[in-house]
Amino acid sequence: METIRNSVERMDISTTLNRVVSKIQKSPISPFLLFLLSFSALRRFDLNLTSPRDLSGLKNANEGVLESWLKISRELTWSCFPKQIHFYAPSFAHYKSSRFQPHPYSFPSISITGTSCGLKCAHCQGRVLRGMIAATTPKKLIQVCEQITEKGAIGCLISGGSLPDGSVPLKRFVDAIGKIKRLGLKVIVHTGLIDAESAQALKCAGVDAALIDVIGSNDTIKNIYNLDATFKDFERSLHALYKSGLPTVPHVLVGLHYGEVKGEYSAIRLISKYAPSALVIIALTAIKGTPMEHILPPEPEDISKIIVAARLQMPRTPLALGCMRPLGEHRVRLDALALKAGVNAIAFPSKDVFTLTKTMGIEPVFHSICCSQIYEELVPNPDSEKDD
Repeated sequence: METIRNSVERMDISTTLNRVVSKIQKSPISPFLLFLLSFSALRRFDLNLTSPRDLSGLKNANEGVLESWLKISRELTWSCFPKQIHFYAPSFAHYKSSRFQPHPYSFPSISITGTSCGLKCAHCQGRVLRGMIAATTPKKLIQVCEQITEKGAIGCLISGGSLPDGSVPLKRFVDAIGKIKRLGLKVIVHTGLIDAESAQALKCAGVDAALIDVIGSNDTIKNIYNLDATFKDFERSLHALYKSGLPTVPHVLVGLHYGEVKGEYSAIRLISKYAPSALVIIALTAIKGTPMEHILPPEPEDISKIIVAARLQMPRTPLALGCMRPLGEHRVRLDALALKAGVNAIAFPSKDVFTLTKTMGIEPVFHSICCSQIYEELVPNPDSEKDD
């Protein structure tokens, strides 16, 4: 430990981070343990680092320093997982590539509230629901799932608009979900805020995974989600899902507060306490007809810093860059940065990222289901079990 401290005493931050990367690459010591040993050396720089798991100072990193953080992040990933990138393209959005053509009915999304939502969040206003298959009764849900099974579906995402209390009304569909599981479909649900009883019921029904958006700012919860709840309510939901034993894949939407990064680092810290099966990072996307349709998303570099923070706090948790993120040049830049940060999965990847994958010597793997299922593909390397 003293050797690492002394070796960086007179180096600038970029050089220090590169030295840590070199140590990680060459050392038999667990990569996260090595990061912890290096931490006291890194603290001497003005990065606002208060503990190895509080990396909010990343937001101050300039381009050169960010490249070094990206290196550390991906080396941690490759030390804990195979050097692969899993590309996902479920059928709930159109996607076509010369590398990958998903089945048109492989993994549709279904709304149990139709286009109705009781919150009308400023960034969505329920418009995302319009692209889903409506199934507003248990009987209709079963019928829809029978139909997609006949068309070759692997599974489905069961979602819907929120009630005024922030929950998705899944309770009355629990028995139907149990019957759907007997069709052989993989079933993933969006829960919204959830209590222990509902979480346990979903687990007993055979739900494969629960997805929940986690917000780290009370201001955002109130003013964007229009929800009378607090950060603590999201923690209670994570605890309920954790106690139920249901595989849980939280989502963090970067830039939800009018394009500002506000609360995302807090959300990452909270999520790290509840052993998620995987974590999905998504980004603000302008949706026409909403109060935020003209709001610009955070820069790709700022989103990549959230990915790095997540990796350093959860080195053995699969990380995915999810489907909700801007298109165009923003997506091209973000996908490249995410790959450099060592994400395990990217949904609906830009074509340019295929070339970078080859250049970096990363093995691509393709899937037609939801990227939240990345945890089923990855088992951390045995040596990484010693991380913390």
